[in-house]
Amino acid sequence: MTAQVALAHDYLTQRGGAERVVLSMLTAFPEAALHTSLYAPERTFPAFSGHDVRTLGLDRFPFLRTDHRRALPVLAPAFSRLHVAADVVVCSSSGWAHGLSTDGVKIVYCHTPARWLYQRDHYLRTSSRLTRATLASVTPWLQSWDRRAAATAGRYLANSTVVRDRIGEIYGIEATLVPPPQTVDVDGTREAVDGVEPGFLLCVSRLLPYKHVDTVISAVAARKQQRLVVVGTGPELGRLEALAGPSIRLLGVASEPQLRWLYANCQGLVTSAYEDYGLAPLEAAAFGKPTVALRWGGFLDTVVEGLTGIFFDQPEPARVADALDELTLRHWNPAAIRAHAERFGEPRFVERLRSIVAEELAVA
Repeated sequence: MTAQVALAHDYLTQRGGAERVVLSMLTAFPEAALHTSLYAPERTFPAFSGHDVRTLGLDRFPFLRTDHRRALPVLAPAFSRLHVAADVVVCSSSGWAHGLSTDGVKIVYCHTPARWLYQRDHYLRTSSRLTRATLASVTPWLQSWDRRAAATAGRYLANSTVVRDRIGEIYGIEATLVPPPQTVDVDGTREAVDGVEPGFLLCVSRLLPYKHVDTVISAVAARKQQRLVVVGTGPELGRLEALAGPSIRLLGVASEPQLRWLYANCQGLVTSAYEDYGLAPLEAAAFGKPTVALRWGGFLDTVVEGLTGIFFDQPEPARVADALDELTLRHWNPAAIRAHAERFGEPRFVERLRSIVAEELAVA
């Protein structure tokens, strides 16, 4: 008899690296039901529409689907009430989905322990005083809930070395390192973006405070000979539009063909984010393009200094600008960069995840 595998994810309301990982999980287990709190098909990847997506009661409220942050006070109790009947449940989580219950084995694929609980200085950098005070008032309760939820897992998986270490520090759990896959289709169709000429710098990021897209914009705006295209949406959009000069294009959401064109025609990728993993450098590498990145977190796992990119040490415009100057002066080997990306292909991830599920079933 075939074991029943189910999947869970915090919310499907955006297009980000975590959502791409969930799509790869569905490649590993295409018949699995996918449980989530909120599902906005028009705001996330279209590929989810071909799967069995099951939402919580919160999904009845459209204002939560347009901004999942509004649901923060109720996500913990909502997932606590979710019981999934399956032999194995793989929870893709950065704060909520690991709180569900099951009679089977619970495996948590942790993108990071909740940033708003353990990295508030980065996550709430530009948030209002009221938001920070409100979150501070519920933090002790949420941290207690979070640690109890983590303790119910049969196995923890971490997406990067820094997240593995953080899981150990916060939960006292020894996690298995399973890097997410790079899944961009290099050979897929490409669609040029109107008004964008090749040779620009590219930033692919959700527009959140800890992503430091403002730092990248300031660095490029100070150099009139360089151009920047920013792909992504988020609550920082208005503030970033006010910072952007004529050499900066905030594109918003890009289709997959447009994103492929952007990677293929950019000079390189630049990111100043405090990123726990960050798939964008690997996506750029698949097209043979180098990355300028903050020397922090998951980038230490995915960027090889001097071979696939350049690091800077602080998210400051001057540091970014210096690294961009080095990017333009250095000769890069596109074939070596592409070979690095191939080490993080989806088939390897799918095989590893299936193997872990089989291991846990064997001892259950």
